[in-house]
Amino acid sequence: MTLATVPMAVLTFRHRLRVLGAAAVASTIVSFLAVGLAGPCIIVISAYIGGLVGFVKRRGGGARTIVGVAVTAGAVFGVGVTALVAVLSAFRNMIFDLVATYSDGVANILSVVPALEPVGDGVRDASARLIDDWQIFVFVTSMVAMAIVNIVAWWAVSRVFARLGSMPDVHQLDFVHDDRPVAPVPVTLRDACFRYPGTAQDAVGPLNLTITSGEHVAVTGANGSGKTTLMLMLSGRQATSGTLERPGAVGLGQLGGTAVVMQHPESQVLGTRVVDDVVWGLPPGVRVDIDHLLAEVGLADLGERDTGALSGGELQRLAIAAALAREPRLLIADEITSMVDQTGRDTLIDMLTGLTQRHDMSLAHITHFNDEARTADRIIKLTGNQDNVDMVASAPVPVGGPSPSHRIGEPLIELRGVGHEYGSGTPWASTALHDIDLTIGEGDGVLIHGLNGSGKSTLAWIMAGLIEPTKGSCLLDGNPLSDQVGAVAVAFQAARLQMMRGSVGVEIASASGVDPGDHGHVERALATVGLDPVLANRRIDQLSGGQMRRVVLASLLAREPRAIILDEPLAGLDAASSRGLLALLTELRRDTGLTVIVISHDFSGLDELCPRTLQLHKGSLVSAPTHTGGVR
Repeated sequence: MTLATVPMAVLTFRHRLRVLGAAAVASTIVSFLAVGLAGPCIIVISAYIGGLVGFVKRRGGGARTIVGVAVTAGAVFGVGVTALVAVLSAFRNMIFDLVATYSDGVANILSVVPALEPVGDGVRDASARLIDDWQIFVFVTSMVAMAIVNIVAWWAVSRVFARLGSMPDVHQLDFVHDDRPVAPVPVTLRDACFRYPGTAQDAVGPLNLTITSGEHVAVTGANGSGKTTLMLMLSGRQATSGTLERPGAVGLGQLGGTAVVMQHPESQVLGTRVVDDVVWGLPPGVRVDIDHLLAEVGLADLGERDTGALSGGELQRLAIAAALAREPRLLIADEITSMVDQTGRDTLIDMLTGLTQRHDMSLAHITHFNDEARTADRIIKLTGNQDNVDMVASAPVPVGGPSPSHRIGEPLIELRGVGHEYGSGTPWASTALHDIDLTIGEGDGVLIHGLNGSGKSTLAWIMAGLIEPTKGSCLLDGNPLSDQVGAVAVAFQAARLQMMRGSVGVEIASASGVDPGDHGHVERALATVGLDPVLANRRIDQLSGGQMRRVVLASLLAREPRAIILDEPLAGLDAASSRGLLALLTELRRDTGLTVIVISHDFSGLDELCPRTLQLHKGSLVSAPTHTGGVR
């Protein structure tokens, strides 16, 4: 229970008390449905304790404050428990009977030894006194227990906050208090730089630029060049040197202020229906022509659609509609095409192209792709600090040929009649895969492509053994893959979410099961994926998107898996990083016999890495392999 207070304390510290209340209510309902009455009781107590600890932490209180609060809260809790026991007389009498019975049993056992008979009598007397003075006993024990739990929770939360404080979130948007009227543009940067805490160089700058009212600006640059940092500065984060000027407040998320659309579409949609999400969070009384906005972004007649049924491209268009509902003067689109297929990309770019003509707003479009930038009025290319973007051009791979465990060409992964349904047996059941028959051999390079929602990620999870198919079987060397988790490694789309440690070296060492002090092992792993060994001491959150993907790959390869699945490995990477990663993977597959499976909606440039191509459409394989021996 003490550990359960930590997330509640974090919510109270970082958000309003109403967020704690919403989390407690939601958790109570879920726990009641899952485990009955015991779960809600624990949730309520955890919310109570966590709320107190988080509130004290937010107010800047220290150890003395929490001790005082813990004793006071314990006294209040003790009074409440005592009053509850007093009201529930039948329950109280049952407890007293149990106490008396147990004390008599202990006394009878002790009386077997004559010398211990007085001790047994003392147990009976103590039990009788506790029953006679039960109000004092219940109050004191409840108060002491609650005070101890509060103090222990404070100790745990303090260490969690210390860890979080040392891990700057480069993607966190800053809500800056500004009493001026909302007016985010024109915005001017003069020799503006930004440096993250604990780093030796600026992440971006010095920058000298102005974004004027009604202007469509494209911001380009390699991974690590500072594009995301510039987005944060435009949305409210203050420069660490130089100046950033605007006529009023940035108004992040406010009417007529600044709106930001991020690259992960599923993380920014909150409503269960499309129409709900468009107006989510708007002040009461604000009128929005929802039908017009949905038509403008290409979602006409989808207002009543469940947002969970939308593709990635549709989710991004919905996020843009929700941003436009706030009538922003500045709209920032940060890599919004990186997680969608080519058709979705084209639709999004066509929609962005005319926004500044249809709305009284400026548009800052951050992108890796030069063809997307050409539609802007002006292009700003960031070069960044060389230390932020430098990667080894070519990486040495292990010598000596394929591992003895790799029998090139022999069947490795076999899927026989695989189907998968989410929510089976419920009204929300949804079929993701149908009757997949597939054999992948040792040393194969296989590309499985398809549009968003075709079932690619579900297939990747099944082949990695992370979920069992609801129909058919998935085998590795003839045995169920779900019993061999780890034999097939998988790299997810969001590389940052796959890394659990604070620094690069510790992450790789932890993933491969070696001592973090084994610098040689870590350096060899980094060199294998084309990263400079000096990155071993860098914090994870200081890496670019391309560097994060390579660190994840180094961590996975250090485990020596039989095969590796890469889910959208090029998403969010610039052209140079994409070429480097593909060359690296191709060399690894050719020289080590590693089986590589790529799950992607985009198959451009993957021919050499994946000579064999399969297509998924609505959960079914619809195309034949490029060579024999694959799909049956």
